[in-house]
Amino acid sequence: MRSDPTPRPAGADVPTLSTARFTLRRLRREDAAALLPTLGDDAQCLYLSRGKFHSEEELWGWLADPSWPGLTWIAVDGAGEVVGRIVAVPQDEGGVFEIGYIICADRQGERIASECTRAVIEYLFHDRGARLATAEVDAENLASIRILERLGFRREALRPAFEVTHKGVCDVAFYALDKDAYSAGPHSE
Repeated sequence: MRSDPTPRPAGADVPTLSTARFTLRRLRREDAAALLPTLGDDAQCLYLSRGKFHSEEELWGWLADPSWPGLTWIAVDGAGEVVGRIVAVPQDEGGVFEIGYIICADRQGERIASECTRAVIEYLFHDRGARLATAEVDAENLASIRILERLGFRREALRPAFEVTHKGVCDVAFYALDKDAYSAGPHSE
């Protein structure tokens, strides 16, 4: 029986993961307050499929949506400060997970996304039986594309005018990393 009455999103039972600098833990209610300065900013949400969030409550509703099938990790530094959110969503095909990440605006440029996403990918490949990690990214989001390529992802397709978001019609690049390629090659930091 749960003593905490806070609603839990699907996938709340994710394991704690560690990197050299960060701990990746499950989502908590107070994380909405920590993420709102980033996810409540138009510029930071430019490449999301939706626009910025207007309140902590709205953001929490999105983060904790019980119908969302993904796994969520909140990355925290040694002082316990939230630095980002990493997700993995199982796809219809067995052993395939789509990954995603957003790093708090005041911590961008520290290679947090690469380090933390690498830990999630290793967990998916070694502990969850994943065979393929995928990512969909707005083709204009060059920073995210660089992170994916550093992690060893390869572009599989570019689909012009594939998605309509709050910023308009977007070209979407599809990236993939299979377990064997990841295991075989060095991946730069």
